[in-house]
Amino acid sequence: MSKPFHKISWLTALALVISNMVGTGVFTSLGYQLLAVQNTWSILLLWMLGGVLALIGAFTFAELGTHYHDQSGGDYVFISKGLHPFLGYLTAWVSLVGGFSAPVAIAGKAMEAYLSPFDIPYLRVFTVMLIVVIGLLHSFSLRHSSWFQNATTVVKIAFIGVVLAVGFWVAPPAVNSLKWNNSYRGEVFTSAFAVSLLYVTYAYTGWNAAAYIVSEIKDPRRNLPKALLLGTLAVTVIYVCLQLVFLKLAAPGPLSGQADVAVIAFANRFGPTAGKWISIGIAFQLVATMSSYVWIGGRITSRMALDFPLWRFFSQQNAHHIPVRAIWLQVAITLGLLFTGTLQQVLLCTSFVLQLMGTLAVASLLRTPRHPNDFPSPFRPWLQWAYIVFSVGVLIFIANDKPVESFVGLGIVLVGGLTYFVRKREPAMR
Repeated sequence: MSKPFHKISWLTALALVISNMVGTGVFTSLGYQLLAVQNTWSILLLWMLGGVLALIGAFTFAELGTHYHDQSGGDYVFISKGLHPFLGYLTAWVSLVGGFSAPVAIAGKAMEAYLSPFDIPYLRVFTVMLIVVIGLLHSFSLRHSSWFQNATTVVKIAFIGVVLAVGFWVAPPAVNSLKWNNSYRGEVFTSAFAVSLLYVTYAYTGWNAAAYIVSEIKDPRRNLPKALLLGTLAVTVIYVCLQLVFLKLAAPGPLSGQADVAVIAFANRFGPTAGKWISIGIAFQLVATMSSYVWIGGRITSRMALDFPLWRFFSQQNAHHIPVRAIWLQVAITLGLLFTGTLQQVLLCTSFVLQLMGTLAVASLLRTPRHPNDFPSPFRPWLQWAYIVFSVGVLIFIANDKPVESFVGLGIVLVGGLTYFVRKREPAMR
């Protein structure tokens, strides 16, 4: 009889969800939203709508995850079994590069950007070593992964807690961006409001993190829903509060169109030194985000590799059930992307496809029978249809705004999908 392997608690799963969601988006999106939407009620509504949509997704994945509670792999498993194995394969294909490797590389470049004012020597070497160390820490056992993820998430939450405490405690400057009048009525039904919502949905990605490693969670039928739902609710509150703080500390002029809204807001209220400390904090809270993507990404590739001989090499796990080869494949791709100038192009080309695959994952619940022990997603299927309708709208906006990149990304995925037919799939989906 094989020795049972260590499984993570719901608190570690919760840390994974929070770390996966909170990256750079919440610290940058407001500047672009202020170009078209200035009313505070409108901005808060944007972030609350994003939270509602993420919560619908969390409910959906809580049911799907508990239905397939003995299988990690997330979207790949849900779509393969609920819709079609070919669609699941496409999901795993695009996730390998666009879903997990590229975000780690982008977080690494963002970290470099936040640390660049300090003239740190060999900053790129530091980034490479950090990614390699993260890969190493996730290559041994779940105990190592849990320890590192929990520690880095504590740093992330502590940083955000300090930002919120200081932001709410101090008095606002005479000129700030808080605008509580009725002008929101003319903003919320405009195309500009819809486009602003795209930035919000990007910031909320990651609410499904724990569902990818459901088989590694203790008592997943109880703890997976707890991690997904509490994590999504906590991040929604954090996001709404952070927007209030940024709006409170700076005037709309300096913030509009800028990416570094957190740095600008604190530098405006407390001086340049405070802005530098915020830069350091944002940079190092990204370590938890990078760690969560490395942890999760290898599970999808490894699960897919079990079913396809072409990828079988990456299905192997160590004695502690860690897919080491799949993790290092992702690390290698991440480092390759880090040294190219094409990260933005990768994101643009995959954003359409990633949104599409996420929609398919939610839609797969509609064809998944509910078992007595599954977490019951409330108002099924109406919440799922609401998510699908909204997501189709997002896809239309993306295709309209970036038609070439959207269809290039779709074409690349379909070409990659040809490898599905290289050899007959064996064995059948477990």
